[in-house]
This record gives sequence, structure tokens and C-alpha cells, in this order.
Amino acid sequence: MMSKIFQKLILVFLLSTFIISCNKAKEEEISIPKAKPHLVEFGFNLHDFNVQNDTIKSGDTFGSLLEKQNLNGRQVYDIVAKVKDTFDVRSIRKGKPYTILRSKDRTNKIQLFIYQPDRLNFYIVDFRDSILVHKKTRPLTFKSRTIAGALNGSLSETLQNLKVDPALAPRIAKIYAWSIDFFKLKKGDKFALKFTERYINDTVYDGVDSLKAAFFEYKGKKVYAFPFSPDGNTSKQQFFDEEGKTLKNFFLKAPLKFVNITSHFTKNRFHPVQLIWKAHKGTDYAAPTGTPIMTTAAGVVEQAGFTTGNGNFVKVKHDKTFSTQYLHMSKILVRRGQRVTQGQIIGKVGSTGLATGPHVCYRFWKNGVQVDALKLKLPTSTPMDSKYRQKFMQYMNPLKRELDSVSVASKN
Repeated sequence: MMSKIFQKLILVFLLSTFIISCNKAKEEEISIPKAKPHLVEFGFNLHDFNVQNDTIKSGDTFGSLLEKQNLNGRQVYDIVAKVKDTFDVRSIRKGKPYTILRSKDRTNKIQLFIYQPDRLNFYIVDFRDSILVHKKTRPLTFKSRTIAGALNGSLSETLQNLKVDPALAPRIAKIYAWSIDFFKLKKGDKFALKFTERYINDTVYDGVDSLKAAFFEYKGKKVYAFPFSPDGNTSKQQFFDEEGKTLKNFFLKAPLKFVNITSHFTKNRFHPVQLIWKAHKGTDYAAPTGTPIMTTAAGVVEQAGFTTGNGNFVKVKHDKTFSTQYLHMSKILVRRGQRVTQGQIIGKVGSTGLATGPHVCYRFWKNGVQVDALKLKLPTSTPMDSKYRQKFMQYMNPLKRELDSVSVASKN
């Protein structure tokens, strides 16, 4: 009997010991400190340093920032002399970020200074052994994207709603400047775009890199645009339609970007200043004062000056047939006899002369007679050389199919 009781006591003791030891093991397991995660930036584990992140303030210089790190003027002078070939310290600008990494010992001594002139590049000044400086570029990746949509507001607003960098809008307008009057695009007009986007370190969005293909529905027809360089030089690419005709025509569609037509060419209009009925032989484009005015085609400045009715104006002779005139400028930026290129800024929008508000009155002459530029059939482009056509078609066809298919998919 006593033997059985003794056996039970031993069993209880062993079980208790096992439970206690397990609990201690769990406690010991829980109490093991976790290793700090590596926070790597600029190629350094930031947990190894005391970190100061800041931005350049007004009056800051590279020297003044270093002097705050207990470096004297002579030391700063020597440092600047050593780094100047790679890092021009005079180039630091207000608002740009910088980082200082200090040692974690009691000296808290500066180890590294990092300056970021933009999101892609940064300079490292290393003080640890000898003074060294490096310029680094974060890795870039490019991702292709194809979208289709319909205008809902301005092109910039529509792109932003589709989570596309709205800065692509003026680039598109420049490509289509000879083919589409963006003042006449309206809500619901369809478009499709294929483009590449840049990412820094594969995660940080850095905007649209390049447009690969596009179409816009304009006056019931799809106007395509495909970049192509017949000789393979991408820096000299032009945009062509699906038939191989360049989009760059003799004349731009308008002298301004993204504004409103407030008055058309007409033989009889009530003048808002003179308060009489008279012909209006031009097209008025309203825009804020100071908006750049572009010449719609290359030529020579025939007149540049001021009259009571026209205000500050410029007239450009393009060839023996065509001339254009731009009225009511706040400022003239060219002189008589000067040769100008298509799209060159020749003045700025104003309200000088007989004008009730800031706008440019755009006038057009053909063979010495003023005509309506919006109704005139202007000189168009010519097809590319036939020897490049097959190469272009092989490049263009799959892009066109992709645009058309994504456009159809967006309707379903």
C-alpha cells in the first residue's frame, strides 16, 4: 500500500517538474530579444548610426552644415577641395533633402553626409577613414502600361482619374499639335494610350518615361500616333499615323495650348469695345495674361509693334502663300526680320489694344486675303520614304491591334 502511494508521489513530482521546466523554457524563449530589422538606405544600415534627416534651408551652405558638426573652417575648406571634382557644393538648393549619419558612440562624430538633388541621384561624402565622395544613382525599372478611356473634363484631369501622371497631357498635345485641335475635343471622346512608366528602386513611381502608341477619336475618326525612327536613332523619332504619314504638318492647329475659343471668324459680329457690328477676321483664344503664344509655322517676322486696335502684335510671313498674325499681346518676344521656327514662343497673352480681357486674336492670310484658319484646308504631311514602310508596318501593326483591343475591352 505504502509502495503504491510512494509511486504516485514520485509521478506527481515528475509531472510538476516537467511542467515547471516547460514554463521556464517558454519564458526563456519569450525573453529572447529579437534582432533589429535592417533599415538600409543609401547603401547603409541606418540602425548603425544616429540619423539626422533635414532639408536645405535658406542661407544654408555645405560649409555651414559641416561647421555645425564641430568641424572648423580649415577642415571644411580641405573637404570642399577634395570633393569639388565630383560634388560641386555650390549646387545645393533650398528645399532639397540631406541626411547626416553620426557614430553611435559618445563622440557622436559625423560619419557620412548625403545630399539628394533629385529623387534619382544622391551624393555621399564619407568621413570615416579618408574623405571620399561618390555620386550614386538609384536603379530605375520601366514598366509598360496600356489604357483606354473617354474624356471627362480636361485631358490632364482624365489621365489623373486613370492614375496616370497628368504631366503626360502636354506631351500628348505637342505630338498631336498638327493633327488635333484640342479645343474641339469634348466629353466622351475615346482614346487609348500605350506608354512606359519609371520606377525608382522598383517601387517609387517616377512618372511616364515615353509614349509608345496612341489614338484619339477626333471628328468621328481615330487619329493614331506611333513613334518611329527610320534609321534607328531614337533621339530623332517622329510620330506617324497608321498609314506612315508624319503627324507634323506645315501648321499647328492653334497658337495656344488648352484654352477656349471665345470668338470665331465671322463677317458680322458686335464688337464688345467699339459697340458696333463689323467683321471679325480672326479667331479669339482666351487664356490668362502671360500665357505663351506660339507661331503656328516657321517663317520670318514681317511686323512686330503696336497699333491702337491690335495692341502689341506680331505678323509672320511663312512663304509666298501664307501669313499669320497674333494680336493683343502683353509682351512681344521677337523683332522684325527675325526667323522663327514652328512652335517658337513669340509673345505672351495680354489685353492690349481694343480688348475686353486677356486673349490672342489669331489671323490668317492666304494669297493676301484674310481667311478662316479653322475652315481652311492646310498643307499636310507626306508619307515616309517607301524603303522604310515595310519596317514601320511590322513595328506598328501589333501596337495598333493592342490599342484597338484594349479600347474594345473598355466598352464591355
